[in-house]
Amino acid sequence: MSAFRRFIKAFAATSAVSLFVLFAQIPAALADSGPITIGEPHDWAIAMQKPYSPVEVAVYDFHNILLWLIFAICAFVLALLLYVIVRYNKYANPKPSNTAHNTKLEIAWTLVPCLILIALGVVSFPLLYYTDRIPAPDLTLKVTGHQWYWSYAYPQNGNIAFDSHAIWDGPGVTWAEADKLVAQYSPNWPIKHQPLRLLEVDNPVVLPVGKVVKVEIYSGDVEHSWFIPSLGINRMAVPGRMSDLWVKIDKPGIYYGECSMICGEGHAYMPIVVMGVPADQFAQWVKLKEAKKAAALPVKSAQFAAAGTSR
Repeated sequence: MSAFRRFIKAFAATSAVSLFVLFAQIPAALADSGPITIGEPHDWAIAMQKPYSPVEVAVYDFHNILLWLIFAICAFVLALLLYVIVRYNKYANPKPSNTAHNTKLEIAWTLVPCLILIALGVVSFPLLYYTDRIPAPDLTLKVTGHQWYWSYAYPQNGNIAFDSHAIWDGPGVTWAEADKLVAQYSPNWPIKHQPLRLLEVDNPVVLPVGKVVKVEIYSGDVEHSWFIPSLGINRMAVPGRMSDLWVKIDKPGIYYGECSMICGEGHAYMPIVVMGVPADQFAQWVKLKEAKKAAALPVKSAQFAAAGTSR
């Protein structure tokens, strides 16, 4: 058997195994893990996380269009390469042609990519407009990135504000230490669940399902990025500038994300947790937060008064 035939057989076998692994993993990547933690990464997954917001549904559909288009282009180019290898190797074609140009072919391989790009523009520009134009919001969430934690505020809901730190906020945090922190903060979580290592925070974001939320993103120091794959959110937090976007969660559950901008040595320990809950449960959570805020105010006022007297 010639070296060329051995190469073709080895290439075909490798391609078949790769395609089998690819399509075998896609169902696992798209499967829900239940009604609780649904926006989370899966082991060995290679596809995008399943979408749970209108924006991410549109992005996911556009991604699928691009995926099949890229697959068709790669398959076509691969077929041409294999044809050239088989048809024009030195054994099958001992006397090569001196042809250097083909006007029709050159026009075709210039025009076809242009038409493909125009078609993609027809699809992508409305998507960009859809993601950028914020509908009338039901509430606003302010997000501020810090090194290395997030701060959140709800200006239309009693101006609730809190910081969100990672449970695993460094490489030295053990499971025993994390369990103590989880036991301390989990009673305040609207959705009880098994924490995920490196992805859990003490105070998660809580948003109502089915409501349009305007998200304003700021930075308190350096550039960060508020990135939640299953909700179609990935927006830069730039110092001195406000970025905004909108999200509408389709299903109750927990959605995980992380800062995707390399923002310093603690970048790997800056996760994001968003809990989508029904509107009535969100209202209860807001009342609880407002009550805790009101209870804390007299204590702080007394501390400030004492400090003023001492001065």
